[in-house]
Amino acid sequence: MNEKKIIKLDGSIGEGGGSIIRLSAGFSTLFNQPIHIFNIRANRQKPGLRQQHLLGLRTLAELTNSDLSPCEVGSKEIKLIPGGPIQKSEINVNVNTAASLGLLLQPIQIASLSMKKSQGLSVNIHGGGTFGKWAPSLDYLRDVTYRVFKKAGLNIDIKINRHGFYPKGGAKVHCSISMETNSLKPINMTNLGNIELINGEIILSNHFQNKNNIGERIKNTILREIKKYHHKVNVKINCRYVSAHSQGLGLHLWANSDTGAIISTGTILGEKQITSEQLGKLAVKELTKYIKNDIPVDNFTSDQLIALMVYSKSSSSIKVLEITSHTQTNLDLFKKFSKRNYNIRKEQVGYCIEFD
Repeated sequence: MNEKKIIKLDGSIGEGGGSIIRLSAGFSTLFNQPIHIFNIRANRQKPGLRQQHLLGLRTLAELTNSDLSPCEVGSKEIKLIPGGPIQKSEINVNVNTAASLGLLLQPIQIASLSMKKSQGLSVNIHGGGTFGKWAPSLDYLRDVTYRVFKKAGLNIDIKINRHGFYPKGGAKVHCSISMETNSLKPINMTNLGNIELINGEIILSNHFQNKNNIGERIKNTILREIKKYHHKVNVKINCRYVSAHSQGLGLHLWANSDTGAIISTGTILGEKQITSEQLGKLAVKELTKYIKNDIPVDNFTSDQLIALMVYSKSSSSIKVLEITSHTQTNLDLFKKFSKRNYNIRKEQVGYCIEFD
C-alpha cells in the first residue's frame, strides 16, 4: 500500500500509554488501514513496548496475516500493514511473564468485530497474568465487560484453568470469540433503573488459605457495607481460593439492573498497605457512586464500548459518570480511521456519549 496513506500516530499524546497501541492496531485491521506509531509510551518510566503490547501485536498480525515491522520489548515505533480480517480459527499464545492477558486480548477483540457469524476464534494462552496492576482482570471482563459486549452481538467466553499473578504469571486460559449476527447491534445504555442484584467475586491464591481468614473478612465487610446503602438489594458474594504460582488477591463487585445495565467497581487488587476491611469498603464505595447517580456504564467499561459503538451501523448512546482519559483517547483515535460522528452531552450528573 502507498506509504503516503499510512496513518501516523504519536504514541505519547493524550493518555500516552499502551491503549494507543492496542486501539490503533485493532482499528488498523478493522478498517484495513496501515499505521505507523512513533514515540510509543515516550513519557512513561519504561518507554516503548512492554511484553503484553508486543505479544498482542504479534498475535494480531498472525491472525490477520498482517505485516508488522520488526519490534521488541522497548521498541518506540512500529508499522502495521493489515492483511485483512481475522483469517484463522485458532491460535496458541505463550507468555513468559506476568503480562496482563486482559490487555493482550484487547486488539484481538476489536479486530473480531468484522468477523462473520459463521466464523469462530479460539485463543489458547499459556502463561501471563489474569490479574495485574492498572489492568482489567479476566474475571471482571468475563462478568461485566464481555456481558455488555454480548448485548451487541459479540460473544467472548473466558475459561480460566489457572490464575496468574505478578511476578511469575503462569496462567492457563482459553478464550473463544464469535459473532451472533453478521453486524453489531447498537448499544443504548442511558438509564440505570432499579438494582436487582449485587454480585461479587473475591479471588485469592492458595498462599492466603490459612492467613487470618482474609477472604471471609473482605466478604463480611462488603456485605456489611452494602446493607448500609442498599439494604433491600439481594447480594451474592463468592470467595474462592485458587492455585497460582505467585501470591495474589483481587476482587470486583458488579450490579445488575432491571434495564439490563451492568455496572462494576472494575478490578481491585489487594496490597500490603491495605487492610481487608479497607479493601471491602473501597469496593462498596466505588460501586455505590454509580448507583446513587443513576449511571448505567462504569468508568472501566465505557472506554471498551467505543469501538463497538463506532463499528455498529446504528445509533448508540451511553451515559457515564465522567469522560475518562482512556475513553477520550479512544474517541480521539477512532476519528483517524472513521468519519463516524459522535456527540458528548453534559447531563445534570454525568455525560451522554452519542453516535449518530
